Amino acid sequence: MRQFTAVVNPTAGGSTGAATLLHLARLLRAAGAELETEYSHSLVHAQDIARSAGERGRIVLAVGGDGIAGGIGGALSGTGTVLGLVPAGRGNDFARALHLPADPEALADILLHAEPRPVDTIEVESAVHPRTVVLGSVYAGVDAVANKHANNARLLRGAASYYAGGLRAVTTWRAADYRVTVDGEEHAHRGYTVVAANSPYYGSGRLIAPGAQVDDGLLDVVMIREAPRHLFFALMNELRTGAHVRRPEVRVLRGKELRIEADRPVPYGADGEVEATLPVTLRVRPGDLPVLY
Repeated sequence: MRQFTAVVNPTAGGSTGAATLLHLARLLRAAGAELETEYSHSLVHAQDIARSAGERGRIVLAVGGDGIAGGIGGALSGTGTVLGLVPAGRGNDFARALHLPADPEALADILLHAEPRPVDTIEVESAVHPRTVVLGSVYAGVDAVANKHANNARLLRGAASYYAGGLRAVTTWRAADYRVTVDGEEHAHRGYTVVAANSPYYGSGRLIAPGAQVDDGLLDVVMIREAPRHLFFALMNELRTGAHVRRPEVRVLRGKELRIEADRPVPYGADGEVEATLPVTLRVRPGDLPVLY
């Protein structure tokens, strides 16, 4: 029977991580699985716990949102350790991309019986972060500012916090001049953002890259051009369905390696946690992480 180590972010989703795990833990143990629980006090601590558990041959469960999922997934990328996700955060976008159920019984069945399937990861390289690996997406521009506002929100949760953060960010954003190099081909871009997506979703269920797949060995590069502010708000609404990609202001490319530069220190984020400024270089790591889903 499987042996699990659950790494819990105790502040995820308004302190619901531990509560989410409680019911699931009863189901896993009732089925005969072994489960140990570790509470992290930082992302670095969570990564250390995950690596140690993996070295002991255990399946690591990331309990929380996209930050801990991406942080632990990145730390385990290339090690052969199997990752399971227990979505208990504000966004849960990578879990959404894997179609993981919210119901504890259905999730327990996957964790107990599913065979690990390889997913891609993203290697992130910049002056601030010489080598970081994440799961879902890297976004450079107004959405990085919006994500920071959402993370600092105290009264709003889930999609509402991201929407409010987006509105606040757009009111002060000036279009940036980007230089985006995809697999050696350079593209000039002036606008709001450049998103390198491994997962279709970001920002709590927004379908930023409808064609992105977690196991195709490619990043979907979504670039939103400069546009009147009212049009950008319309684009924000269309992110719920992915209809924005049909607009002429949106361009989608695909590639294995990407470098994003800008004419000023544009902020970028990754999986809701990493915060830095451009330039940044990204590389897909195909099938580098086995995941239960």
